[in-house]
Amino acid sequence: MKVFQFISIYILYFTASFSFSQEHISSCNTKLSIFHELVKSKNYDAAYESWYYVTKNCPKLSIAVYSDGEKILKHKIKTSKDSEQKEFINTLLNLWQKRIEYFPSKTPRGLYGSKGCQLMFDQKKLLQKKNTELFKCFNTAYKTDNDTFTNPKSLYTYFSLTVDLYNDGKKTIKKVFTNYDIIVEKIEEEVKNYSEKLNTLSTREDSGIVLSKKELKLKSVYQNYLKNYTLISKNIDAKLGVIADCKNLIPLYHKEFDNYKEDAVWLKRAVNRMYQKKCTEAPLYEKLVKAYDAVAPSADTKYFVATILIKKEKLKEAEKYLKASYDLETDSFKKSKRAYSIGLILKTLNNYSKARQYFKKSLQHNPSNGKPHIAIASMYAASAKNCGESNFNKRAVYWLAAKEARKALKINPSIKEEVSKYVSRYMALAPSKQDIFKCACSGKIITIGCWINDKITVPKL
Repeated sequence: MKVFQFISIYILYFTASFSFSQEHISSCNTKLSIFHELVKSKNYDAAYESWYYVTKNCPKLSIAVYSDGEKILKHKIKTSKDSEQKEFINTLLNLWQKRIEYFPSKTPRGLYGSKGCQLMFDQKKLLQKKNTELFKCFNTAYKTDNDTFTNPKSLYTYFSLTVDLYNDGKKTIKKVFTNYDIIVEKIEEEVKNYSEKLNTLSTREDSGIVLSKKELKLKSVYQNYLKNYTLISKNIDAKLGVIADCKNLIPLYHKEFDNYKEDAVWLKRAVNRMYQKKCTEAPLYEKLVKAYDAVAPSADTKYFVATILIKKEKLKEAEKYLKASYDLETDSFKKSKRAYSIGLILKTLNNYSKARQYFKKSLQHNPSNGKPHIAIASMYAASAKNCGESNFNKRAVYWLAAKEARKALKINPSIKEEVSKYVSRYMALAPSKQDIFKCACSGKIITIGCWINDKITVPKL
């Protein structure tokens, strides 16, 4: 009898619990639907109560608890102050941690880890966070999942904290350079990624295909990412500042050379930085390059050997190494970068014709990069006085320069300000409307000789 009573009580309890659970889930689903619709209409304040109930009682119910919750809390943070704002910030940080816990397959650790670190950095005064704690946060997020740690702002903050801690005597100069290399290589990887995506869309456009609204939106996103990566690259170099001058680099690499003389990665980074910081006159630079070429001969090593030969004024031999450097590169994006670098060297040596060949090769491999067009335009402008039989024809070269510069703007709107300055300068030096009227050559085609070997149509009046 007692056994029967126990079973009856258990069944009643289980039934009641199940009924309560079902009612509880039903209530969560109802509130989920309410806050989701309110979030879609951006009525975040009204959505907060229903969202808070679900996140406390049914945190595993849906990913919408976290995606919508992020929007709600960001609004709350923006519209609150002091202790209330601090509470909402901590709630958002906790929300991202819960998302990682409950929806790991939909929550990239590097992305959400860096978002949390960035929020704490942006609000470090209110949250009373120290640089050492913030650096540890970014460092952990990057090491946990660097594939999805791609946000330009967070990459810059991560490096900036490294330098700040060095200035406070809490990081070594070696650590600064190591993090610099890691982050710069990461930026280059992401630039390649977004450039290739942008090139795919640009190729479709060039073939006459009208891009869909979704594709146009993606194109804008890719262009913005590339613009931001360019910006933070400049800011990172500026933050590094005098720390990475030859005075610091040479003793450091000299001290570490024997330990790393067969480490291709270390040699590559050392040579790259010495080259970028114009420490190429130091005997150590040649020593590093030769060691790099001996350990891992590649497109990179041939390029750096060429820079040494140029320094020694062995230009013909240097050109052979530059060509080998280009030919050995197999990755299309890197081949574009290498062609552009070689073009700049040849441009500096006033070998404009060969420089243009490499700039055009650069465009073939990465048509979304406007820099080669700007470089070609500047060479045209520099040759204006030497390419043309008459003064009018010489000045007409500036039209060609402006035309070439505009090509950069067409494929890369993010450099509009820079390109506009070049175009304005070239057009100011080109023949005026009065000049065109006097020569009676409106609409005529002018052949431009010398190395340029091109034609330009005189603007119609």
